[in-house]
Amino acid sequence: MCSVDILILANGPGEITTWVRPVVQALRQELNLNPERDRAKARISVVLSPCPHSTGQEAAIMKSYPEVDRVQTAEHFFSFLLSGKTADNWDWYDRGIVIFLGGDQFYALILGRRLGYQTLVYAEWEARWYRWLDHFAVMKPEVMAKVPAKYHYKFTVVGDLIADINQSSQTKNLPLKPVIGLLPGSKPAKLAQGIPLCLAIAEKIQAQRPDVTFIIPVAPTLSLTTLAQYSDHQLNPIINQLGGVGGYLSSEQIVTTGGTTIKLITQFPAYDELIQCQLCLTTVGANTAELGSLAIPMIVLIPTQQLDAMRAWDGLPGILANLPGIGSSFAKLINWLVIKQKRLFAWPNIWAKAEIVPELIGRLQPNQIAEMVLDYLDHPEKLQQIRDQLIAVRGDKGASQKIARITIQKLHINSENL
Repeated sequence: MCSVDILILANGPGEITTWVRPVVQALRQELNLNPERDRAKARISVVLSPCPHSTGQEAAIMKSYPEVDRVQTAEHFFSFLLSGKTADNWDWYDRGIVIFLGGDQFYALILGRRLGYQTLVYAEWEARWYRWLDHFAVMKPEVMAKVPAKYHYKFTVVGDLIADINQSSQTKNLPLKPVIGLLPGSKPAKLAQGIPLCLAIAEKIQAQRPDVTFIIPVAPTLSLTTLAQYSDHQLNPIINQLGGVGGYLSSEQIVTTGGTTIKLITQFPAYDELIQCQLCLTTVGANTAELGSLAIPMIVLIPTQQLDAMRAWDGLPGILANLPGIGSSFAKLINWLVIKQKRLFAWPNIWAKAEIVPELIGRLQPNQIAEMVLDYLDHPEKLQQIRDQLIAVRGDKGASQKIARITIQKLHINSENL
């Protein structure tokens, strides 16, 4: 009997839900292995690396996947990278593979060499360290086109890991009554602006379209009580600058001061609910990537009433913006400079190098945004055009099965010789 270890490297909440989950399911399916009965034949371990967008719940989510045997949290990552020993001193089989599904591709190279394993990298937009890594599964041919031809033998175009969810969003019938998704963020600085702005927009929309319903997918790091506090005038004074609409928590919904009801979705990830939405209003960040991959039309809101709200920058700007005490001042300066550059913020727009979903930046007011949403609802062909453009910038479906098959080929195994 041949025993193998499959080590998956991942980091943020988007990657573990949209990349890791389909891959581990496909691996078990392709190998025809029961995760409870056949762990002595093939183990799937997940090691998380630090991520600026982390919710702190990534390890708990990973442990809930029955296909995964072992999980190590991000706090122990660098000691594992440097020493090769996990916090729980895991043992490793002689044969194995490191699969990169988020983080820094360099980590896969180091850990592959340290463990003596093959390496496989899923690359959406860019392949790095291709001279030394063993194989790449890429979303689109354009990724491979950036690499010298002599390394093309290491590349396989597999498509988009999120395309299967994307496909379900296209085939599922939308509800008869319009649904608007509100994604105000998960961090305090964003919620302070995002919650009151979204509540005020919802009131304006429902005043003209009583048939419209609203949902807020709640981040796993937030309690409903904490979320609702940002709609309380006494706890969030910035409400008056964003339309003046507050609210209160009633069961699993927020009711605005004008009586508009917004359902709070606690399931994570909330894909089943999101794909029912005709349109979403979202802040910048990972939300835009997930909505784009699901082909859900969106309007991206970047209010500047509180300029230090955006602090999730990479590299030195992110470090400066999050310094204790003086971080707020750095964040205001950095965000002012970035906004002056008129760059693209939403991931679908960055992918397309064009504004295929609207980005609204400035001292945003609910009336104007509500009118924009109503126009989209009255002209569904505009929403369909956005859907089509979102689909066009992604890859084909079936990537998880292809990655699983590449893994099997690299390990020279199948369900019979395990």
